[in-house]
Amino acid sequence: MGWMAWTLPTAIFSSAVFVMLALMAVLETIYPTVLRKGFLPIETTRGDRLFIGLLTSGFIHLFWLAGTEELSLLWASAISVLWLAVLLRWG
Repeated sequence: MGWMAWTLPTAIFSSAVFVMLALMAVLETIYPTVLRKGFLPIETTRGDRLFIGLLTSGFIHLFWLAGTEELSLLWASAISVLWLAVLLRWG
């Protein structure tokens, strides 16, 4: 496994994504998804909102890295978690 730097943050992130996907699969079998239109201009399912949230969280981190050198990346992570929670709840 020398092709990737498996550090503790990388392992935590990968595990968190896996747990979210597993939780979404369980929720889908228990509570089938219903299309919903929130503040996003399209009708989305639970999985759509998770995908959009993860994708935009990646962009938040990229813009954070490009825009600041003094502030910790943990701030970008906190913003991303907040954004994901808002998107999953009201998106």
